[in-house]
Amino acid sequence: MTILDDVVGIAVFFTVNSLIARITSGGTIPLYMIPVMIFLPMFVGAIVGFPTGLLLKKCQKKCTNLMVLLCGITVTVLMGWLINTYLLSGITLNYMLMGVSFSAVFSNIIPSEQLEHVNNYFAPILGIALLAAIVDLGAPLDYHLILGAGLYTFVYIAARAFGKYFGAKTGATLTHMPNTVRKYLGLTLLPHSGVSLVFTGIICSTLASAPELVQIVQGTIAAAAVINEFIAVIAAKKGFVLAGEIKQA
Repeated sequence: MTILDDVVGIAVFFTVNSLIARITSGGTIPLYMIPVMIFLPMFVGAIVGFPTGLLLKKCQKKCTNLMVLLCGITVTVLMGWLINTYLLSGITLNYMLMGVSFSAVFSNIIPSEQLEHVNNYFAPILGIALLAAIVDLGAPLDYHLILGAGLYTFVYIAARAFGKYFGAKTGATLTHMPNTVRKYLGLTLLPHSGVSLVFTGIICSTLASAPELVQIVQGTIAAAAVINEFIAVIAAKKGFVLAGEIKQA
């Protein structure tokens, strides 16, 4: 559910971000380029992910698996850079969408047991990469803006919590899930993740021509991340307890 939650968030975010990019560029980005900005990086990731998956199926050793996966990631990034640099003018394809489609394709080609091994092999590299990315994205955030982001922060936290809880409840009701899922799944989806920082970095780049809006976004996300982590983690744990997934000590 967390992965599906992120996928929906990514789809909505990049659709809105593409529209904002058109507005901030003064309409110089044609309308037909908006779906291109969303689907082209997914296509790039998929066409690299397919042969990567086929090669991984033939690999049995840890070292070979890692080399094939790292080569696939490198080729994906290289293709994105070449397209951004030489084929598209004034438009930047997003590497996150490339990575999502790349991972989805090769993950569905190789056996689940091998996928688990590949994930374990790659976990240390992924951990370091995520830490570097989050530090790089979080370092520029001006935490002095937290105090001035009051209303925006409240709206952001309330709207996010409303969507998470009632979205999960509606989906669970429509799919006839057990009562515990309907009542408590939304609570377990409330904690923030590094994805919000990634999105913040992207939207601030899109809004580079409007620094006053960049300050609002940075202040809102910084404040929400701090406040929400106190509230949401407690709410998520309570959801697991009430659902009977965690036994009280």
